[in-house]
Amino acid sequence: MYPKADEGAPLRAQAAAPPPATGFPMSGGGGGYYQAGGATAALAVQAQAPVAAWSTGLCDCFDDCSNCCVTCLCPCITFGQVAEIIDRGSTSCGTSGALYTLIMLLTGCQCVFSCFYRAKMRAQYGLQESPCADCCVHWCCEYCALCQEYRELKKRGFDMKLGWHANMERQGRTAATMPPQMHPGMTR
Repeated sequence: MYPKADEGAPLRAQAAAPPPATGFPMSGGGGGYYQAGGATAALAVQAQAPVAAWSTGLCDCFDDCSNCCVTCLCPCITFGQVAEIIDRGSTSCGTSGALYTLIMLLTGCQCVFSCFYRAKMRAQYGLQESPCADCCVHWCCEYCALCQEYRELKKRGFDMKLGWHANMERQGRTAATMPPQMHPGMTR
């Protein structure tokens, strides 16, 4: 009735083996799936980045009064500064600010454009989507949202007046923005 000692080992090994590879998501697991195509099933676990809180609140605009005044009078400047840092220097402050102004003058819906940068910033720094969805924040509180993004980048060590490239040079990360130097013996 009961398996012998040497017959029990294969039964225990079969019970501990993972289910066959199907390529479909597992239900109730640790966020993984079994990959199809191999002789053995491999469990792939997806790591999720921790979600951090913003360093300042949405309505803390007067923590930086000068930026608050600039944003109220000319939001394209604050948007351009934020966009240059978020884009890691691929677009300049002037280009982003001009595009923001053009969208504002032609459609009046610059908040749709700026909310994409908020989402990109949240993804880069692992920030939570609060107090509500990015588009709602920019639709209802455009200037407060721009000020909050500015303050967040400033608290993360960026000098917003310098731009991306000058900040990287200041932090000693010139290798990321400059081409490698040629050694004297290398010629074409």
